Amino acid sequence: MPKNEADVKFIITLRFSKWDKQNYCWIIPHYPGNLEMIQNYFGKRLTQVTVHELLEVKNKEHNYTIQKNEVLVFQTKAKRLKLIFGYIPELSKAIKKIPFHTWDSKNKWWSVPYSEQFLQEIKRKIEELKLTLRYEIEPDPDNRVMRVTPYDIPNYRNCPDEYRMKLIELRYSKNTIKLYTGLFEEFINYYPTFDIHTIDETQIIQFLRFLVTERKISTTYQNQSINAIKFYYERVLGGQRKFYFIDRPKKEKTLPSVLSTEEVLATLKVTTNVKHRAILMTIYSAGLRISEAVNLKIKDIDSHRMQIRVQQSKGKKDRYTLLSHKTLTILRTYFQEYKPKEWLFEGQQAGEPYTARSIQAIFGAAVQKAGITKKVSVHTLRHSFATHLLENGTDLRYIQSLLGHENSKTTEIYTHITTKGFDQIKSPLDTLDI
Repeated sequence: MPKNEADVKFIITLRFSKWDKQNYCWIIPHYPGNLEMIQNYFGKRLTQVTVHELLEVKNKEHNYTIQKNEVLVFQTKAKRLKLIFGYIPELSKAIKKIPFHTWDSKNKWWSVPYSEQFLQEIKRKIEELKLTLRYEIEPDPDNRVMRVTPYDIPNYRNCPDEYRMKLIELRYSKNTIKLYTGLFEEFINYYPTFDIHTIDETQIIQFLRFLVTERKISTTYQNQSINAIKFYYERVLGGQRKFYFIDRPKKEKTLPSVLSTEEVLATLKVTTNVKHRAILMTIYSAGLRISEAVNLKIKDIDSHRMQIRVQQSKGKKDRYTLLSHKTLTILRTYFQEYKPKEWLFEGQQAGEPYTARSIQAIFGAAVQKAGITKKVSVHTLRHSFATHLLENGTDLRYIQSLLGHENSKTTEIYTHITTKGFDQIKSPLDTLDI
């Protein structure tokens, strides 16, 4: 429109209107009533009104074209759901009720954690609003660069001994030592001809960008790589703490997969081997991490107090958790048959604990045999333990203690998974005499 002070004052009264310097035009949100007010104000001066039936969303990775009454629900590999649609206030309002929802103002889409429960709620709302659902699943990237191995390059460099020794000296766990050394090896072999001490900040930033753009790693992996690199230059070499000018990604909040009680039962029933069933029952009934299960010793089972002692777990903490009566029964049967000496679950080699990989294989076979199609892992049993306790009325503080969570917010994630008891909650409106 031509420059006119009175017209500009009117435009400014419309909420969130803004001047687009690049295209020399005003942009006004299509809120209810805005178009009518513009038509009434300008009257015959308004020469043309064009309604675009298609919504185009473009970014570096994808281009989407959405029909006026269409909703694109896009399931990502990061266990999130992206929702792309036009101006539909009722649907936006429903999305805002989902925990950990986010609005991406740059890409113009909503994002929520993926779960079957949330997906069904979204589908019901779309159907209720008589909209069309378009559902897509993000494919595995075909052009992802794989991690380099000793077989890929000549003179592959192993992690320096002083790096590993410093981790041991600071009493890092075996898992953290294995993780950090592997991540640091990937970094130093990205620059195979450079002396480690001569690698500067610019090269570090270049490597971190390579991880994101070429390796297409997760936000967790990226943060761990940054920590592994910083550990060498700051802790091993004793250098000053540095900030590398690359944005640390904000970890996307996702909800863990959980098995129902029926699915847990089916998994245990198809596990006929006594030792295998004892392992899975112990993990589920006590809410154990897989590393905690393999490190259990016979002396950690307290049948008098019906407790299991978990020693030096994540964060170097000890705790007590539940010993189920049914778990105790099968442990005694297992004990009589296998006669372990020190470790509760011994491996193939005498005197060695059972391996985490073997437990994963047992669980994977059981899930497949039980016909469960969910994407689950052994850790899902721990999530299921917490969720089922919450559904049975156990106080969140007790669950936090049993799981060994330092922060209560970590435990509160399970309140977003369960919906049991919602049908018994009475709206305060129903108590009013109207």
